Amino acid sequence: MPTHGYEDELQSERGYVAGLYTRLDAERARVKGRYAAALRRNDGTPMERDFEVRALAKEAMRLDVADNGLCFGRLDTRTGERSYIGRIGLFDEANEFEPLLLDWRAPAARPFYVATAATPENMRRRRQFHTRGRRLVDFTDEVLGRPDGAERGDAALLAAVNAPRGDGMNDIVATIQAEQDEIIRLDHPGVLVIEGGPGTGKTVVALHRVAYLLYTQRERMERQGVLVVGPNPAFLNHISRVLPSLGETNVVFTTTGDLVPGLRVTTEDTPQAARLKGSLRILDVLAAAVADRQRLPGEPRIIELADVTVRIDAEIAGWAREEARGSGRPHNEAREVFQEILTWALTERAIARIGKGWLTRSDTEAWEQLREDLIAELADNDAFTAALDELWPILTPETLLAELYTSAERLRAAGGDEALLRTDGTAWTVSDVPLLDELVDLLGRDKPVDQSAERERNEQAQYAAGVLDLMVGREDMMDDEDHLFAQDLLYAEDLADRFLERDTRELAERAAADRDWTYRHVVVDEAQELSEMDWRVLMRRCPGKSFTVVGDLAQRRSAAGATSWDAMLQPYVPGRWIYRSMTVNYRTPAEIMSVAAAVLAEFAPDVQPPESVRACGVQPWAKRVSADELSRAIEEFVREEAGREGTSVVIGPPDVPGAVAASATKGLEFDAVLIVEPERILADGPRGAAELYVALTRATQRLGVLHQGELPQALTGLAEIGTPAPVGSRQQ
Repeated sequence: MPTHGYEDELQSERGYVAGLYTRLDAERARVKGRYAAALRRNDGTPMERDFEVRALAKEAMRLDVADNGLCFGRLDTRTGERSYIGRIGLFDEANEFEPLLLDWRAPAARPFYVATAATPENMRRRRQFHTRGRRLVDFTDEVLGRPDGAERGDAALLAAVNAPRGDGMNDIVATIQAEQDEIIRLDHPGVLVIEGGPGTGKTVVALHRVAYLLYTQRERMERQGVLVVGPNPAFLNHISRVLPSLGETNVVFTTTGDLVPGLRVTTEDTPQAARLKGSLRILDVLAAAVADRQRLPGEPRIIELADVTVRIDAEIAGWAREEARGSGRPHNEAREVFQEILTWALTERAIARIGKGWLTRSDTEAWEQLREDLIAELADNDAFTAALDELWPILTPETLLAELYTSAERLRAAGGDEALLRTDGTAWTVSDVPLLDELVDLLGRDKPVDQSAERERNEQAQYAAGVLDLMVGREDMMDDEDHLFAQDLLYAEDLADRFLERDTRELAERAAADRDWTYRHVVVDEAQELSEMDWRVLMRRCPGKSFTVVGDLAQRRSAAGATSWDAMLQPYVPGRWIYRSMTVNYRTPAEIMSVAAAVLAEFAPDVQPPESVRACGVQPWAKRVSADELSRAIEEFVREEAGREGTSVVIGPPDVPGAVAASATKGLEFDAVLIVEPERILADGPRGAAELYVALTRATQRLGVLHQGELPQALTGLAEIGTPAPVGSRQQ
């Protein structure tokens, strides 16, 4: 385009974008005004007011997050029609709600991401905007449908991947590529597995898929929310702003170690213990451990009553145990059956002795009164209570598991391996979490039902029933699927649980604090690290089995992790999971990826490394240092990188000052990475090569390696330098 023509177009586009912001500001003011008015309303029911206030608050938030990068492009059809693409949809109310801006998730916006010169999708041109704040800086055009079939231009993409990294992951809404868009919009109700090597963008694609599902299935998704599971808190912090930047907040971010509310993970398991705890075979150990606490007396337990002495012997206790186990109730709730049978048996024996010689069978009232008196006396008898506590104790998951881990005798009785023994039973590990979660169901409540809480719940159920009535009464506002969902799934009692503390906590906060909360959709990142037991917990959290699973089997570190997606998922979702692969590396430049690929070839020769879309022109380096020089070399790297824009990290063994473990950087990215003593990383356990592979692929621009011993064979291609100063220098 000639310079003067480009400038004219730029001014025209600036005017249009400015008009979009004017429309956004007007819409924002209108919504905030309605919100303020709703807060002051006195008419209608409290439930209707609450519904309106929350809906308007969400709409106001959606409009607020759209302020940055509101519009990022334009599509021109072959017939001359124009569509502007942006973060949200905006409409011209004065002109029959004509779309002024298409939401990026709308079907009509899809060609912006998938159209190419060879397959133009009936489009003539794609225009990509570069904005700063509210100002349009410039734009680039791609003419589509050329005979030469040239592929999509990558100016916007390369600008994004070459930009310095900040504190967290950014959304890719303006630069989604065709293979990413296909996965984001995939219509599959079950489990979607997205596998890709480092830098392929699988995590951010999964998050955009959540935003897309929330857009297309908002009513259903928002009622139950979305759970995002990541490997560690640093990773969750890194990705936490992506969904809010897209206007979505009904999302809970957690690690597998936080799936049991209130539990603190303080230590790590040995690989053998992690493998044992992660296998489904541990279920038999847990069931046996619970059964082992349901005891029979070795010697009869003597119960002194006012008028008679009775005994709990093995015969009576065995009968009571059989009945309690046969009830099918969890352990703590089955205690009631155990107690009832013991009480009945002891009462009958006591009556027979007390009434012998003076109480006739025809004296029904006397019999019943005596029985009631004995039942009441047993309930208050300390010896009887002590016997119950010994033979069928009330247990918590934490108590049972801690006592199992610290007792070789109990562990043997449950059929557990001695590798599970430890001195501090309550020093919880990540692998303990699914076991504790399983025990919640095996044990049940650990105290009697609070009657006042039960009454409150009934009141909430009545209130929830009113919600359902309102929803059914608004059938004209609901599609068929939502109507059926409201009728068939949202029972009043279940909805009552969702309304508890509704005035003080948002959905994400309530869901995170509730072990029994179930989600509409679950995203699992670094899924190759999850054990069979971890999957059992997550499947329990999502009865609909709607998952987006993100991982890379080649990066597996956990001894209990996945070696096959099929082996992990088929038991839970047979025939309901599909697989998609991502092969393009958007993060790691070719110079660094070639080094990482050499490591990958050694420990996973059958895995194809992802192909980098760019080169950075900076060659990675290695330097051999003495023990005395090591600290100084690290300090020099840190000092130099502190003067640059972007982020950096030092990765190495635990005893290296200022270094973090490779596992702590999973899913993260940095402009510059310094790896210290890779030979020790390789030697640290069976998954050392995977750890080194992870470390090598965190850098987006610069990579350096410091080593004291011989450089590992896979890294011999690195250029050895005399000093670490050339971290960012360009090699000739």
